[in-house]
Amino acid sequence: MSDAGTPCIGVVLAGGRSSRMGRDKALLHWQGRPLLEHQCATLLAAGVDDVRISGARAHPLAIPDRHPQRGPLGGLSSVVDALGDVALLIVPVDMPRLTPALLARLRTAEACAACVHFADHVLPMRLRVDAETRAALDALMAADDDRARSLRALRQRVGAHALPLSAAETAQLRDCNTQADWDEVQP
Repeated sequence: MSDAGTPCIGVVLAGGRSSRMGRDKALLHWQGRPLLEHQCATLLAAGVDDVRISGARAHPLAIPDRHPQRGPLGGLSSVVDALGDVALLIVPVDMPRLTPALLARLRTAEACAACVHFADHVLPMRLRVDAETRAALDALMAADDDRARSLRALRQRVGAHALPLSAAETAQLRDCNTQADWDEVQP
């Protein structure tokens, strides 16, 4: 639960095409299991109450994208539509070095802003879902300009608080979009 007793739901953004990787990033193996399962376990270890997966997947926790090809914001919009007023702890599927401790720090950070994230990084983020957040999402999803539909734009609309990071923490926020990226993060 969040500080106010609102449930905190972990969300793994896994709806992308993985075109730069050339294969489904969610199915890459990290520490002996698919990356998607690793991220779900990391969120649970960080203290979320439950986990959902954004994307059209054959998985019991999946919430299919109602806005295909609209990027992470489209997936997030689908998740928000499926859930009530909650706090979301959102991670991308392709950030394997995230630790429960770093995510717990984000989950428990005190901030009045609707969005809490780490300095200079869009993801991971904690997002308070309420009427204001839903209205901001709806407005962004209705925008004609694809560039206007982004997590960064959502963060600007709802208000955000950035947490500082140490160098070791920053290393956890390395995402893997290509095979070369993936090779570089291997232990």
